[in-house]
Amino acid sequence: MNSINRINDSRIPYRPNFAPLIKRLIKFMRVPALFLLIAMQTTAHAQRISGAVAGVDHTPLEKASVSLLQARDSATITTTATDKNGLFRFDKIKAGSYLILASSVGHTPVYSSVIKLDQSAITIDTLVLEKTTTQMKGVVVIAKRPPFEVKAGKTVVNVDASPSNAGLNVLELLEKSPGISVDNDGNVSLKGKAGVTILVDGKPTYMSGQQLTNFLKSMQSSQLDQIEIMTAPPAKYDAAGNSGVINIKTKKGTIKGMNGTANVGYDQGFYPRYNAGLNINYRNDKLNIFGGYEGGHWDNKGVLYLNRKFIDPAISTVTGTSDQASDRRNFGNYNNLKLGMDYNFTKKDVAGFVVNGGFGQWNEEQNSPSNIRYPDGAINYKLLSIGKNTGNFNNVTTNLNYKHSFDSTGKELSIDLDQAYYNNKGLATLQTKALDAQDVQNGNIVNLLGHQPSEINIYSFKTDYVHPFNKTTKLEAGIKTSFVNTNNRVEYQRDTSTGWYPDLARSNHFIYKENINAAYATISKSAKKWELTGGLRVENTSSKGDLITGDSVFTRNYTNLFPTVAIGFNANDKNQFNISYNRRITRPDYDNLNPFVYFLDSLTFGKGNPYLKPQFTNNIELSHTFKKFLTTTLNYTVTNDIITQLLKQEGDKTFQTNENFSKMRQLGIAVTANFPVTKWWNLNLYTNLYNNDFEGLYNDGRKNYPVRIQITSFTGNGTSTMTFAKLWAFELSGWYRSKATEGLMVSNSMGALNAALSYKVMKEKGTVKVGVRDIFKTQVFSGYARYAIVDTDLKNTRDSRQFNVSFTYKFGKNNIAPVRNRRGGAGDEQNRVKSGGN
Repeated sequence: MNSINRINDSRIPYRPNFAPLIKRLIKFMRVPALFLLIAMQTTAHAQRISGAVAGVDHTPLEKASVSLLQARDSATITTTATDKNGLFRFDKIKAGSYLILASSVGHTPVYSSVIKLDQSAITIDTLVLEKTTTQMKGVVVIAKRPPFEVKAGKTVVNVDASPSNAGLNVLELLEKSPGISVDNDGNVSLKGKAGVTILVDGKPTYMSGQQLTNFLKSMQSSQLDQIEIMTAPPAKYDAAGNSGVINIKTKKGTIKGMNGTANVGYDQGFYPRYNAGLNINYRNDKLNIFGGYEGGHWDNKGVLYLNRKFIDPAISTVTGTSDQASDRRNFGNYNNLKLGMDYNFTKKDVAGFVVNGGFGQWNEEQNSPSNIRYPDGAINYKLLSIGKNTGNFNNVTTNLNYKHSFDSTGKELSIDLDQAYYNNKGLATLQTKALDAQDVQNGNIVNLLGHQPSEINIYSFKTDYVHPFNKTTKLEAGIKTSFVNTNNRVEYQRDTSTGWYPDLARSNHFIYKENINAAYATISKSAKKWELTGGLRVENTSSKGDLITGDSVFTRNYTNLFPTVAIGFNANDKNQFNISYNRRITRPDYDNLNPFVYFLDSLTFGKGNPYLKPQFTNNIELSHTFKKFLTTTLNYTVTNDIITQLLKQEGDKTFQTNENFSKMRQLGIAVTANFPVTKWWNLNLYTNLYNNDFEGLYNDGRKNYPVRIQITSFTGNGTSTMTFAKLWAFELSGWYRSKATEGLMVSNSMGALNAALSYKVMKEKGTVKVGVRDIFKTQVFSGYARYAIVDTDLKNTRDSRQFNVSFTYKFGKNNIAPVRNRRGGAGDEQNRVKSGGN
């Protein structure tokens, strides 16, 4: 249980106690040190050549044929096949000059450069095989990555594989991804469950709420390579995230020499939107330098309809109603920059850094006429509210990383140091005019002005160790510590036509500090047809909230265990089964802890809750894959103390806040299919049927109301891609979601249909894409909240139908294999060291 301690003196300085952490670090590092000692005493004297074979999408190629040839006459000495990780090895090789020939069905064979073996072991560059081009009458089909792929424990979205992704920002891209929903406020949920952890290149954003929404809007699809959607992430990931982890992987250069991409895009809805970017990468044998810029302008228009009933809790009778239609517009400019470098000191040691920066400004304008009515529908009075929020944002994140590979078996040690700084300055204005039923002004015009500066500082240290005991057994372990400091102010002034004066009732100052220390260990083993993984993560959280204006302090300290278990069974070539269990935590977002009041209009506002507790989730998944194209997944989830967004009524005013609701249970089934209809036509389908059951108590400040909301929902995505005449591609995609729950709110069905056409130009280095999103303008959010004394209907129409055109150009070298193999025991996370841009 969490403890909340109130301290009268809120100015007690925050001094984190490092002594217990240092003791745990020393004790924990004994295990890697022991393994290192063993490794140093075990030296292989036989000469060896090893390496890896992969496709152009960096996916390991299993069972590829690899031959060792004499360099002088290309005579074959011996042949082997790659394992499931695409790795191969030739042992007991005499000193001399050799070639490696790699081939695989459906791919063009490739030779290595000449290998001069004069030492005990050599690991060569990864051999990259391109898929074979097939030609039919009038149609040329070039093999490429599908729009999305289902892998063990995750779904991968290949961004460039879908023409209709051109011109999208990341939030819009997530909205059309399998199993993901984005609500009216930009909050992301996965398979009908909120509480998703969003990473960028494997690293946390440390943002929440509106900050995260604005950040995802500022990232363009042209910057992205893949989106990994993980419902059962392993123990090496932070335990945060009720429904799983979404890892946004940006584009990275893996080719020797100079190469890069340039892009420009234009969208036209009610208002225009545009973006442009440039990414450059230079690589030689030891050095990799990368950088990029993406900037643009967004502009959206919408109308929010709100209808509310005011209920007297004492007599449970409707005392009045209100209705309003708010014209809304949000627009702004963004600039994102990246600069980084990796340097290979030796074949076993690489270090690097990456700096990301972002800055820009945003604007929100809203005109909200409201009618407040008697119970019989007659107008009591009217309110005219004009609101405007403006702001500037600046952020800088820095990562320093180092990796040491002990040998070619995948044994390695990696270290990450991260720092992040976010600075947001907002200015909110709200003008309210009261009128009677005959539109005659009552009283003076009320003006509200609010300054809202916010700063966040984050520091973290992480180290990971991978130790393969043999070809079938592997240990992964690591530790992490992070410190987060947030400083939030809001200073309101009020004017009722008699002059400005401070509004102390709405002003506030809140400081929040948090320290999380974690350690994990995972053992994985393969045994014939079985794949077994077991992991345990422990996290200790210490936090302190200082409500300076209210002169109060609360502290929390809790330690939790998070087990993960996964069992895979490869019955035969056609059937694979997997079952997994994991426990996760969702801590309150920084914005949700902030007790400030944020006004939408004169009758509607939002308010934080500094006394939120974390929620805990237990997930069980069972999946079956048939012929590697059809995957069916069953899941059961229970979340206790679920952090729930809800509405509360105070007279004729409604405010939105978050509280810990009792429990949510979900039972669901998802089906994913990816298959070619013909050689030039490919279909990707995803469907998910799930039941969400919320049960708990709602408190209106006077009494508790038992509430239970249970709804069975369906969601689906589909993408149809056709390639023809060598240079052309056409895509039709869409998604649909039936009635569903979003916390205690019920949302009605909605969906969208998109189309796009692409054409390759300039010797296939350039691609022009044109398209339209939400063709029939059906992406309209509507829903209702009805519980206790809350009775609210809402509808939000957005500028969702967008016509777009984009151009992308790839320049530089593009036919040289990657410099080094980075697929060790850590799997996909092996790329973590190069997360900056390689």
